[in-house]
Amino acid sequence: MSKTFAVIGDPIDHSLSPNIHSAAFRELNLDCSYIAYKISKGELKEGIESLKKIKIDGFNVTIPHKIEMMKYLDKTDESCSLIGAVNTVTNTEGILKGYNTDMEGFLDPFKKKNLRVRGTKILLLGAGGAARAIVAGFAKEKAKHITIANRTLEKANNLAQFANTIGLDTKVINIENVENDLGQYNIIVNATSIGLKNETSPISLESMRPKTIVYDIVYLPMNTDFLKKGKEREGIVIYGYEMLLGQAVRAFEIWHNIEAPYNAMKKALLGGV
Repeated sequence: MSKTFAVIGDPIDHSLSPNIHSAAFRELNLDCSYIAYKISKGELKEGIESLKKIKIDGFNVTIPHKIEMMKYLDKTDESCSLIGAVNTVTNTEGILKGYNTDMEGFLDPFKKKNLRVRGTKILLLGAGGAARAIVAGFAKEKAKHITIANRTLEKANNLAQFANTIGLDTKVINIENVENDLGQYNIIVNATSIGLKNETSPISLESMRPKTIVYDIVYLPMNTDFLKKGKEREGIVIYGYEMLLGQAVRAFEIWHNIEAPYNAMKKALLGGV
């Protein structure tokens, strides 16, 4: 029985998910296909109906639908409820169940590289879409403290409240005020979209200590200015593609109940980056 999967969102042309999942199907000889399916803002309800009609087996959800999609789910797993957004859905005879693989995907590179999160002090730049999943991940791994730096403090304060409710000690600062005091942090994460268009890093990393973990969730381009600056300061670098791969692997395993072929997926992803 052939199975069909998709990624929905708008814009969708740039998505690397079809390449990654198709490579996994080839590697394991699975009779499956994976398509990019554009659903514009305001058209989600109709889009879901058409996916159900073609009996889609599962789909990924990207911008702008990750929060609105919650309304159309019959069931959610724990991470999905906690983060309040969905990026992976299974369809079992019309019953849609939502998952969020952002948190696991974000933590995956730490586990692969044996990097410790427990007891660390973290600087998180940005308080947008992915930031809630990142905060949830750090709480799960028992980080000691997180400082959230953002331009609009209201968004950062909302995120800080969420962090406090899940047991993470938190402080909020304006992103303009972080640069001289980076020596206290073990991990610095760029969760802003700055870097996507090759902009310069959102902050200078001059005062950072060597061996600080520098993690950018932007995956295109692979070498953002933020990561280049991190390398110059002898930081330990985690690329955005590593999170993307972690998310894809988790989605694959949710859909197929078998171990994902990590190396084949990585190769397909890096070919597309």
